[in-house]
Amino acid sequence: MSKIAIYFRMFSPYILARLNAASRVADVVGIEGSRRSSNYAWEPRTGGEAFERLTLFEDRAVELVPNADVMAEIGRVLDRVQPEVVVVGGWSHIEALAMIRWARVNERHVIIMSESTAVDFKRTAFREHFKRRLVRLADAAIVGGQPQRRYITQLGLDAERVFIGYDAVDNTYFAAAGHDARMTPGLRQLLQLPHAYFVASGRFIAKKNFDGLIRAYADYLRSASDNAWDLVLVGDGPLRTELEGLVSSLNLQGRVHFPGFLQYDEFPAILGLAGAFVHVSLSEQWGLVVNEAMASGLPVIVSRQCGCAEDLVEDGVNGWAVDACSTHEIAARLADMVTADRAAMSEAALARIAQYGPTRFEAAMSSALEAVRRLPVRNLSLIDRALIAALVTRDTSAT
Repeated sequence: MSKIAIYFRMFSPYILARLNAASRVADVVGIEGSRRSSNYAWEPRTGGEAFERLTLFEDRAVELVPNADVMAEIGRVLDRVQPEVVVVGGWSHIEALAMIRWARVNERHVIIMSESTAVDFKRTAFREHFKRRLVRLADAAIVGGQPQRRYITQLGLDAERVFIGYDAVDNTYFAAAGHDARMTPGLRQLLQLPHAYFVASGRFIAKKNFDGLIRAYADYLRSASDNAWDLVLVGDGPLRTELEGLVSSLNLQGRVHFPGFLQYDEFPAILGLAGAFVHVSLSEQWGLVVNEAMASGLPVIVSRQCGCAEDLVEDGVNGWAVDACSTHEIAARLADMVTADRAAMSEAALARIAQYGPTRFEAAMSSALEAVRRLPVRNLSLIDRALIAALVTRDTSAT
C-alpha cells in the first residue's frame, strides 16, 4: 500500500467517512489543520478511525494562524511522515500550497481534491492563468461530479487522471438514523416539529439564499390548500435576526421554524421526519447537505447554481432543480412536492446517492493512486517556486 498524507482543515463527520474509506486502499495519515473551525460550530469527533490522525494546531483554528507558521508546521509534519503521495483539498489556500511545494521539492506525487466549478466565483483571465500553473503541479485529481471534472480539465489536468467521488458523506449513517427517527413514536412531538414540513439547512449567510427561500415559501403558502407544509430552517449565522424579521414581516410566524444549529447526531432526526429537503443557494461548489438529505430518504429541491445539482438531481424523479433567483419557480416546486409520489421519489433519491457514498471516494482514490504510479515524479520549477512564494503572502481563500 502507498503511504499517503491527506489534508483537511477540520475532520468534520463526513471527512472521517472519506478517510476511513481511503484507508482500505492506502496507508493513510490524516492531517487536520485544527480540531475546531472559526466558521462552523461542529464538536470535534474522534473514535473508529482506521488511519493515523495528526492535528497541526490544537489550540486555534488553522485559518487564524499566520501563513508562515502554517507553512513551517506542514513542512515539519511531512518531513516526519514522509508520504509517497500528498493529497490536498483545492489549490489556493495556504495549506494546499505548502503541501504541493513540499511534495514537489521532495519529489513526491500530488493528488488534488476539488469541488470547484467554472461558475463558483467571477473568473478572470489573470487569476485563471496562475491557477492553471498550480493545477498542473498535480498528477491526478478527485472531484465532486461532472461540472467539477469539466472545470479542472479546462485548467489543464488530463481528463484520464480526473476521478469522480470527492463529495461523499456516510450514507449508511443517515439512512439508518433517518429510519430510526421515523420509527420512534412521539419523537416529532418531543422535538416540537410540525406534522409536515420542508427542511433546509446551512449557515445563515447571503449566498445560501434563505431570504429567497422564505419569500418563495410565502408565495407557496398563499396558494396552498389546508394541507400546506411548514418550513424548518436549521442553522445559524450573521443573518439570523434579519431572516426572523423577514418571517415576521411576511406574517409567517408559526409556519417557519428556527431550531438553531444542530450537531451531527441531532440533524438526522430532523431530516428523517421531514417531507422534503430544499437547498437553493445562489452559489455552491457542491452542497454536501443534499447528500445527507438524500441518504436520509428525502426527495430534494436544489438550485441549479449548486455544484451537486447536475449529478444528484433528476427532475421529476428524485426531486427538481430550480433557478435560485426565481421565487416563482421555487414556490411552484414546493407545491409540486406536496402532491408528488414521494415514496417513489424517496427510493430514487436513495438509489442515486448510493452512487456517491464513501465507496465511490475509495474507488476514486484507488484509481488516482494507480494513475500517479505510472507517472514520473516532477520537481518544482523556479517559476512555480516564485509563484507559490508570492501566493502565500496574499489572501488565498477564493478558488
